[in-house]
Amino acid sequence: MSKSVLVIITGSIAAYKSLDVIRQLREHNVRVTAILTKGGAEFVTPLSLAALSGGPVYNDLFSLKDESEMGHIRLSREHDLIAVVPASADMIAKMAVGMADDLATATLLATDKPVIIAPAMNSRMWEHKATQRNIAQLCKDNIRIIEPEAGDLACGEVGSGRLADVETIVDRIVHALVGDQPLRGFSALVTSGPTFEPIDPVRFIGNRSSGKQGNAIAKALEQAGAKVTLVTGPTAETLPENVKTIRVEIAQEMLTACKASLPADIAVCCAAVSDWRIKSPCREKLKKHTNTSAPELDLVLNPDILHTLSTLKNNRPKLVIGFAAETESVRKNALQKLKSKGCDWIIANDVSEGKIFGKDMTSAQFITKQTNEAWNSISKDELAQRLVKKITTHFTSQNVKIITKKKG
Repeated sequence: MSKSVLVIITGSIAAYKSLDVIRQLREHNVRVTAILTKGGAEFVTPLSLAALSGGPVYNDLFSLKDESEMGHIRLSREHDLIAVVPASADMIAKMAVGMADDLATATLLATDKPVIIAPAMNSRMWEHKATQRNIAQLCKDNIRIIEPEAGDLACGEVGSGRLADVETIVDRIVHALVGDQPLRGFSALVTSGPTFEPIDPVRFIGNRSSGKQGNAIAKALEQAGAKVTLVTGPTAETLPENVKTIRVEIAQEMLTACKASLPADIAVCCAAVSDWRIKSPCREKLKKHTNTSAPELDLVLNPDILHTLSTLKNNRPKLVIGFAAETESVRKNALQKLKSKGCDWIIANDVSEGKIFGKDMTSAQFITKQTNEAWNSISKDELAQRLVKKITTHFTSQNVKIITKKKG
C-alpha cells in the first residue's frame, strides 16, 4: 500500500486496543508512527508501541531531539493520515478549541492531512452536552468520527462510549488511505513476462515479452483491493509493491506456481509462455565446430496454462482472462483462442513490427463472446485500469460471491 499513518494514543482504558490497531495496520503494509500522550502512557508503554510499530515513539513536545527538527511540524506533514485511537473526552475537547499544549495537540493543530478519531469513554461523558458539542465542532472541521459502540464499559456500566471494534477502526483507516476498493476481499492470479526454455546451460528459447503489461495489471488489481499473486517469468522490470511475487523461468514452473496459488477469484494470463521446449536440454554447452551443420532441436509442446486454468473441474477461477499476441487476422485468431482455451475474455494485441513488446504504449482488442472493443493507443497502465473496471463491473452485475477460501 505504501501509505503511512500517525497514531495518537490518549488517556483511556481502551488504549491497549491501539496495539492491535497498529498490528493490523502493519499487516496491511501501512507504515505506522506513534505519539503517546501522558495519559496514554498510564495504560500502554512506549516499548510495546515501538515493538509493534517498528519505529520510535514520540511523547514530548519539548524534546530537544525532536524539536530541533520541529518535530510536531514534521510529524504532522510526513504522514498520509492521523488517527487518534482512542480519543478521550479531554483530547476531543482540546481539539475542538484548538489547544496545542503537548506534542499530540500541537501536531493535530499543525497538520494538513486527514484526521480520524475513535472516541472511547464512559457513557455519561460521551452523552454529555459538552462532548456532543465538541464532536459537532470536529465534524464541522472535517474530522472523521468513528462512532463508539454501546455495550459493557470498563467502569462496569452499560451504555454508549465503548471503543469501536478494532477491525472497524482499521477498515475505516485503510479505506481513508486508499479510497474505494471494489475488489477488496477478492483474490487474483496474474501471469506475466516470458518463459525461457533451456537448450543448454547457455542458450534458451524465449520471446520478447518484457512483463510491463502483466505487472501493470497486477498493480491495478492490488490498488482495487484484490489480494494478488504475480507469477512472472524472467524480466528486468520493477515489480509492483504489495503483491506476492513468484519468479519462474520455464513454462512447467509457471504452471506449477499457478496451481499452487489457487483458489483464486480472478486469473489473468498475460505471460507470453513459450509454446515449445527442448525435449532433452543438453547438460553441457553445445559446441559449434567449423564446417558442421547446426544441431537438430527436438521440440515438444509446453503445457497450456490458460487452457488448464480455464478447464479445471475444481478450483477454476470465476473469471479467466487470456491474452493473444497475434501478427495477422487478430480478431479472428483471438476468437478462435477464446473458444479453444475455454477462457471468459481475451485481450488481443497486434505485435507485428515490434509494436507492443517492451513498449510503454499498447493497442488491443477486448473480446468476449458478446462484445468486441478497440482500445487503441493507450498506455499499458491505462489498459490495466480499463481491465480492472471491466472485472469490477462483471462481479458487481453478476453479484458474484467471493470464492476464495483459506488453505488448511
